[in-house]
Amino acid sequence: MGVSVEYLRGLPQLTVPLPSRKELCLFSLRPVTHSVGDLMEQIRSEDRGIDRVVLKTIDGTRIAASNTIESLMEQDFDLVINDVTYRVTSPPRERVSKEEMERLSDVQNLVMQLYEALHVGEHQLKKERHLMAQLEQLQSQILPLEQKKNLVMTGAERRTTTFTWVGLALMGVQFGALARLTWWEYSWDIMEPITYFVTYGTSIACFAYYVLTKQEYILPDVRDREYLLQFHKRAKKMGMNVAEYNRLLESIAQVENDLKRLRDPLRVHHPPAGSKLFDPLDDSTSHGGQMVSTSLWNRTQLRLQNLLRTSSKP
Repeated sequence: MGVSVEYLRGLPQLTVPLPSRKELCLFSLRPVTHSVGDLMEQIRSEDRGIDRVVLKTIDGTRIAASNTIESLMEQDFDLVINDVTYRVTSPPRERVSKEEMERLSDVQNLVMQLYEALHVGEHQLKKERHLMAQLEQLQSQILPLEQKKNLVMTGAERRTTTFTWVGLALMGVQFGALARLTWWEYSWDIMEPITYFVTYGTSIACFAYYVLTKQEYILPDVRDREYLLQFHKRAKKMGMNVAEYNRLLESIAQVENDLKRLRDPLRVHHPPAGSKLFDPLDDSTSHGGQMVSTSLWNRTQLRLQNLLRTSSKP
């Protein structure tokens, strides 16, 4: 009994005689994932009486256990079990020629194009409906928060504007009081040091604002800070969750961006904005869609016939 190799469904089948049992054993190997070490381990596990398994080339060079089965089957080799040497002849494998590979590649590309033409529109429509449903759900969730936000913004804007006008009124009162004391009650000689200390006190107040807020005393920044303080204060009072509102707002922006990319005819196979979508109740669109489908199917059949005709030629 000798060792034989044959290919079954692209996998090498190795038939090895077991010395202890005096019977043949069939080993199914994977050319890429299995190695020579895996083959030797399988042979030892089938017959405990086997002490030594070695694979060698025809000229006697030992084959490493890390070599793959694919490289092993490229040429004939010797299988040594204990002290018995078996010559293994690798059967020739049918290899696909370059022309056949190109034909198969053309057929594969054609099938992919046909599948894409028939299914991408449906998949895109499902995706768009899913995004629209998600967008409607997010908009329904953000609607109550949007109403609260409008009320909070109105109150914060009104309160900030009131503070601004109050500050202007106080500055006017200060100017009038100093003018009254300078020209009617007292003289400039008495009021000059008072105005100096008032000005210096205002500088101290501006510097104290910088120390407390770590921001320069610039009127637009001061107004924005007061507005934000009033906004968060009123939002907390009315029970508005600002973090949840921002999260919903970001989610809506993300979904709208996905819809925009999905509807972009330059990125996906989508009809342009000026084209008329298919409507089963519209005769013009029905005939047009039937003509497009028929034309695509005819071109596909013609290309398949040409490929089959060229492949059948010797």
